[in-house]
Amino acid sequence: MPTLYVENVPRDLYEALRDRAKAQRRSISAEVLALLEDNVPTKKELKARQRASKKAQKIIIKRLPGESYVPVVEMIREDRER
Repeated sequence: MPTLYVENVPRDLYEALRDRAKAQRRSISAEVLALLEDNVPTKKELKARQRASKKAQKIIIKRLPGESYVPVVEMIREDRER
């Protein structure tokens, strides 16, 4: 497994990372790996996202004739105004 070394980490960032790792009961290294896994998609993850996006687009396209698309934001606003 490859090893990653990071130099010149700003002190406040390092302290925030250390505090976060402590709160999660992890080592700093384990916390960095968890953050990378959550925030840096792999090629496999990107392909899965593309497939999901294409499926969603097909569903939108297959709407019934005359059916209009209402953005979610508008639906939320309408609900709040009740």
